[in-house]
Amino acid sequence: MTPLRGWPFSLRLFAAAALGAVGAFGQAPHGYWIATVLALILIAPVFLASETRARAGWVGWFFATGYFAHALSWIIEPFQVDAQRHAWMAPFALVFMAGGLALFWAVAFRLSRHVGATVLPQGILLVATLSLAELARGYVLTGFPWAGVSQAWVDTPVVQVLSLVGPYGLNALTFAITIPIGAALFQDISLHRLAGPMGFALAFAILVVGYASARPPVQEGPHTVRVIQPNAPQHQKWDPAYAPLFFARQIDFSAALPKPDLIVWPETAVPAWLGSAQPFLEAIADAAQGTPVVLGIQRGDGPRIYNSMVYLDETGQRAGLYDKHHLAPFGEYVPFGDLLGRFGIRGLAATTGHGFSAGAGPDLLDIGKLGKALPLICYEAVFAQDVNGAPGRSDFLLQITNDAWFGTRSGPYQHLAQARMRAIEQGLPMIRSANTGISAMIDPLGQITASLTLGKAGYVDANLPLPQRPTVYSRIGDSPVLLVLLFLTTSAWFSVRRFRNN
Repeated sequence: MTPLRGWPFSLRLFAAAALGAVGAFGQAPHGYWIATVLALILIAPVFLASETRARAGWVGWFFATGYFAHALSWIIEPFQVDAQRHAWMAPFALVFMAGGLALFWAVAFRLSRHVGATVLPQGILLVATLSLAELARGYVLTGFPWAGVSQAWVDTPVVQVLSLVGPYGLNALTFAITIPIGAALFQDISLHRLAGPMGFALAFAILVVGYASARPPVQEGPHTVRVIQPNAPQHQKWDPAYAPLFFARQIDFSAALPKPDLIVWPETAVPAWLGSAQPFLEAIADAAQGTPVVLGIQRGDGPRIYNSMVYLDETGQRAGLYDKHHLAPFGEYVPFGDLLGRFGIRGLAATTGHGFSAGAGPDLLDIGKLGKALPLICYEAVFAQDVNGAPGRSDFLLQITNDAWFGTRSGPYQHLAQARMRAIEQGLPMIRSANTGISAMIDPLGQITASLTLGKAGYVDANLPLPQRPTVYSRIGDSPVLLVLLFLTTSAWFSVRRFRNN
């Protein structure tokens, strides 16, 4: 692989971008994990062929930009809802999002390249710094960990490792089983060079399969949950000519027999603000006929507005309220909203310059005989740390979402994949109601036990599985992974410097 240094630098950058785009085929709905693995293996020789640290940084940026541009291509969909006003922003949003997230990887590539140092320690340093970059991507500026490489494993036994080390730990392990192989290939393709990295990858695979097969079986619970999916396209959702139709659908689905133990409506399912929604809530209670209902609704509190989840008990009375606390920048609020609002820059889903206000934080909802739920509204399910930050352990996870914003290509499938990951990390089942899909019941091993396909109006009655024992990750969170990565980064950096000085 050493002849890569003979390639023009522009060609190497093109190859890096192409590898990144190929690597994104590991994301849902494709799920070709082998594409992600091969892309990470082959980018290592391109990285090591960089003559300077600056060039290594550019290789990392082009690789990551190709990856995120493909994986996040769904991000253009929200701008098509009101195409006349927003469509022109779509390509800029994708370019800036992909290029901005790629900066995290570019820094990792640049810091890891030490010209003249031994190859393998540089590969290990890249594993550590790239893992730290992914962890930072999940936290910095409210975080956006979407399209992490660990998501490529969601349909394989490897995904069960989430219950031990979480998504950032699995990211690190993915880098650790791929990049050293690529570093060995950079020198020459020989058994001597590949024995160590390949042996580690093989041992990892054996241990993962053993661990996945040893996980406790899922047990059925005594309660049935009805998940409702009205299938309201975003451009019609608030249209006065269509909103009553979508509400009526949900009423009909709620009234169907036999009665379940809980009915769940999706995010912002009620076409009225909570303060003036009493006629709607009474209609819901009449249709439910004594069955508790969870639903999404918007509410105002003075000058502030919230994206909320409401629990109606058996009598139809409001018995629980949760306000979404992790808001989507530019989707639900605009940073420095008052200032930018003067220039006409507002969030796509916001009603004022500031948009929605954030709730108090993760919380638990008491859902009567079903137990305690950890409520998650829309993309709050993307953040493993938010789920871990709940003030106590719930009996199940409860996500309501409006994935109509994400279109019909990759976005809803990737959102579902991340919901499945949260269930595995916590060892808890998840109830998921999505406006246009994909609504599902997910068991504590991340398996979908019942679902409604994308773009279909209807409901599904599903058994709520019992929770499993708290997982290792639910107990320890991300701190141990961070400490290990910092130690590995420091050790690899000193090793690289030592070999370089010698």
